[in-house]
Amino acid sequence: MGHGHGHGGSSSGSALNGGALSGSAKHLGRLWIAFGIGAAFMAVEFVVGIATGSLALISDAAHMLTDVLGVGMALAAIVLARRAHQNRGGSRTFGLYRAEVLAALANAVLLFGVAAYVVYEAVGRFGNPPEVPGLPVVLAATAGLVANVVAFFLLKEGAKDSINVRGAYLEVLADLIGSVGVLISGVVTLVFGWRYADPVMGVAIGLWVLPRTYKLAASALRILFQHAPARLDVAEVQAELSRLPGVAEAHDLHVWTLTSGMEVASAHLTTRDHVDPAEVLHAAQALLAERYHIEHATLQVEPGDSAQRCREISW
Repeated sequence: MGHGHGHGGSSSGSALNGGALSGSAKHLGRLWIAFGIGAAFMAVEFVVGIATGSLALISDAAHMLTDVLGVGMALAAIVLARRAHQNRGGSRTFGLYRAEVLAALANAVLLFGVAAYVVYEAVGRFGNPPEVPGLPVVLAATAGLVANVVAFFLLKEGAKDSINVRGAYLEVLADLIGSVGVLISGVVTLVFGWRYADPVMGVAIGLWVLPRTYKLAASALRILFQHAPARLDVAEVQAELSRLPGVAEAHDLHVWTLTSGMEVASAHLTTRDHVDPAEVLHAAQALLAERYHIEHATLQVEPGDSAQRCREISW
């Protein structure tokens, strides 16, 4: 019986075998810049929002607070995961990469709470909307918009690689839309004096954020529950492994995501008689790496008479 632990022969190596970075850690510098920008302009919006009594501006500042906390949690998770990987050993055989996914889930919960509160508070104001001065709101919203545009472009690329960065990116994107909405409500209030502009925009911002928050939470839970990546058809992967030369059957296949950019697989490959296990192992590793982009695979190559043991295990 042969055992193989492979990385598909890729020149880039595996994130779990060596010093490669997770999808989040590649964008650490940009996250730090986005964190600093968000913290500075959040303070501006809070001060002006409280001074003017603008719910739209306060809600946008609160939303920006979730940006700052979200990016902060993302940074903490990346640093923690990196240190755990560098000092990996003992019981932490996979390091602490799941900390990044937990941070993304925490961001989604936090964002959902803020969005729900904004909608609730805005609806309560429809009965007697307060008078809000338009000019300070316009100026503060413009500053917040500039900050969010800069952060948006800083995190846009990283959102493709990492669910953790994607969480921070979605919060910045939502806050960018919120800043536009606050700017519009401020202009309407300034020009027309329509007091309903502020609570209406508060509801609109909250309703825009909620479905995006749900999508982020669902992605994080999919990883935490160790579902196969959404892009993969597990039955197809198993069928392709079974079609490899010398393979009689592929079974006990598991594919999951450790964290963004780190997809892992394990499988048992039952071989036909008089087959070189090393050739089967190499072919399977190459298939998973080249066709399915799974660089980290643990494969057990076993003769036909050894497969019965696997069938007796129900899970």
